[in-house]
Amino acid sequence: MAPQKALVFVTGNANKLREVKAILSQGGHPIEIDSRALDIPEIQGTTVEVARAKCQAAAELVGGPCITEDTALCYKALGGLPGPYIKHFMTELGHEGLNALLVGFPTKEAQAVCTFAYSAGPGTEPMIFEGRTDGTIVPARGPKVFGWDAVFEPLDTGLTYAEMPSEQKNKISHRYKALDKLRAYLQSLS
Repeated sequence: MAPQKALVFVTGNANKLREVKAILSQGGHPIEIDSRALDIPEIQGTTVEVARAKCQAAAELVGGPCITEDTALCYKALGGLPGPYIKHFMTELGHEGLNALLVGFPTKEAQAVCTFAYSAGPGTEPMIFEGRTDGTIVPARGPKVFGWDAVFEPLDTGLTYAEMPSEQKNKISHRYKALDKLRAYLQSLS
């Protein structure tokens, strides 16, 4: 029997890779992953539609099992936008611009959403695992090194993701919640 191909996490983001490896290595049955940076076009759509299409394309390029991750930041006042397009909003507007989008609105409520998709390989339908964390958009606090972490304060924490030690963030984040579901699924396969 041929050896099973390693599970590949398709990302070029070193911060995401570090967080995912840390979260998946916890517990009694750590999950090992390789990583590859691939340029995959992203469709427009819901978080699930974007994740499914990206994972299908990645599985074809990798030629085996893979996981992909998409993050969304959904503002209540804007009907869920910028949502899965947060990367582009962050690049164009920066932390201050993400706050400015909410000027004049009565609420700064937001939800961080992480969607992992797993494909067993080319031609298979991806499984979707989503995690959500409710919070508030605040003026940037903490290191501005990982996307929009400096402007998102999860409810009842008093800290932005950027201000939290990684151990604390990795226990409550949207990414952790999605990865916990993915881990349970992968462990059920073995």
